[in-house]
Parts: sequence; structure tokens; C-alpha cells
Amino acid sequence: MNHYIDILIKPDAEMRKNVLLNKVYTKLQKALFTLNSTGIGVSFPQYKVMLGNRLRIHGIEEKLTELQATDWLGGSAGYCDVSPIQAIPNEVVYRTISRKQSNMTEAKLRRLIKRDSISLDEIKGYKAKMFQKWLDNPYLELDSLSNGHKHRRYIAFGEPVKSNSEGKFDFFGLSKTAAENQGNVA
Repeated sequence: MNHYIDILIKPDAEMRKNVLLNKVYTKLQKALFTLNSTGIGVSFPQYKVMLGNRLRIHGIEEKLTELQATDWLGGSAGYCDVSPIQAIPNEVVYRTISRKQSNMTEAKLRRLIKRDSISLDEIKGYKAKMFQKWLDNPYLELDSLSNGHKHRRYIAFGEPVKSNSEGKFDFFGLSKTAAENQGNVA
């Protein structure tokens, strides 16, 4: 990855920042799936407690050009300032950005109940543990491409490092191994 595109989300009275970020990210995920791309990653350079209103897309110049040629933003483009494709500067901070999943979920509990694999007492204990292990990571609320339902994609941020690491990305632009540009060194 040697280039990036910055997308600044511009909310207004009709479209809140988080709703718009979710829509833009859903459109990006659809485009990455359509392109069958494992070489494009994302980051959130304004992340503090919340993800912020800037989405950064990373990749080699050819892949980013291919993405931009698809007009993937569609009608959401009016709510975004999209930078041209830019080279990543020399002095930047990198970090991995990946999905964070809970191993105790309502869906898993429903499956256990349906299979009669859990007793009533165990259900209460499972729910208590589930709430103790609640994820407080920032998340995106996305529309599923397969069934149209909403689901949350929790985001985990690795520690900042000074060097890039190679790896493949999923169709959400996330990776447990590839470190992405987070901006200039402060």
C-alpha cells in the first residue's frame, strides 16, 4: 500500500454523521466485494472514542483507481469530500484495524436453546456473562448485502507502529495483520 484516498463525511440536518458514515462504509464494502479486492484497506484517522467523520482508504494506486472508476459512492457523494489519490508520506504512523467479535451473543444463545444444549439455569448464567463481556469498541451499523438486516461491525485498533506490515484485507477493508497509515507522526 503506497497510496490513499481521504473521504470527509459532511453531515447536515437530514443526515447525521454516524448514519452517513455507516452508509458510505456499506457502499465501500459492496464495492470491495464486487471488485473481489483483498488489497484495499480502511482506517479512521480521527478515531478517539468514536470513529470520526474521516474515512481513509488505502491501497496501491492501480487498485484505488479501479475503485474510483466504479462510482461506488453513488448518491452519497454529495455528502462527502473525496480527495484525489495521494501518495503516503514517509513519516506516518501505522496500525492494524480489524474486526472485534464477541464469542457470547444472542444469536449463539438462540442456537443453543433451539438445540436443547443449554438448561434454564445455564441460560441465566450465559446472559449474565454475555453482559459482563459486552463490547465497548466503536462500531459501524451496516446493512447486510445478503439479507438486508442491520448488523454491527465492531472495530479493534492495534497499537501505533512506525512501519507498515503486509497482509490481506477482507471485503470490509479490515485486517488483523496489515498495518494501515494513520496520518503524520505528531
